[in-house]
Amino acid sequence: MKTVSENACFGGVQGVYSHASTACACDMTFGLFLPKEAKAGPVPVLWYLSGLTCTHENAMTKAGAQAWAAREGIALVFPDTSPRGEDVADDEAYDLGKGAGFYVNATEAPWAPHYRMWDYVAEELPALIGRDFAVDLERQSITGHSMGGHGALTLAMALPGRYRSVSAFAPICNPSGADWGRKQLTAYLGADEAAWARHDASKVMRETGFDGPVLVDVGTKDQFIDLLRPETLAQAVAERRQQAELRLQPGYDHSYFFVSSFMEDHVSFHAEALEA
Repeated sequence: MKTVSENACFGGVQGVYSHASTACACDMTFGLFLPKEAKAGPVPVLWYLSGLTCTHENAMTKAGAQAWAAREGIALVFPDTSPRGEDVADDEAYDLGKGAGFYVNATEAPWAPHYRMWDYVAEELPALIGRDFAVDLERQSITGHSMGGHGALTLAMALPGRYRSVSAFAPICNPSGADWGRKQLTAYLGADEAAWARHDASKVMRETGFDGPVLVDVGTKDQFIDLLRPETLAQAVAERRQQAELRLQPGYDHSYFFVSSFMEDHVSFHAEALEA
């Protein structure tokens, strides 16, 4: 593993690291914030999964999460959103290929050799940071924005016992029913919609749910709200009687101004679960 950069940040360290990924068969880069408490021993971990077009850097520099994580003594992990490299398949559209991994394991050409973001986030990267940094993998929670909110919700529900809490900012709630999803799931997983079900948060919520607290925020002025379909997740939560708080925030859009406005709420929400 290579240290790309390390900067003092709210009493802790904001690092950026790269490594050769087995899951993605290429070099991957991630951000990791460690609070000052990590100098004394392992600290709980909050994963932040970013959205379309993003790298590890967007949330790391725009979300304002480090201040609140430092207050709570929590580490933050900022993975990339897709594999990278000259030999990695890509597409001219912003919503497919690099920057748009959708947190799935692709099975279709030309994506299958590298686009295994599910395995990367669920298995490879946790093992790496657990080995090399002072983090407590017995205390993990997960959040994300947009495509990353979709990833956070589906990972949390598919891996019972892994995460103590899950939250999302403007998640893609029903990708199998929207243009932000059908295109990508077809490309990565094929035309058989049965293969998509485990990557549709609304469907998984209805069938499985999450054994813990859930928090979701969506802005009422989100320019992509018709693609996010938050009403499908709300219906699934109601049908399952899932412990969840789903909030529509008046006047907010899809940007990081929205994310940063409610980041304190989300970090505090996870801190409570991680301390339990």
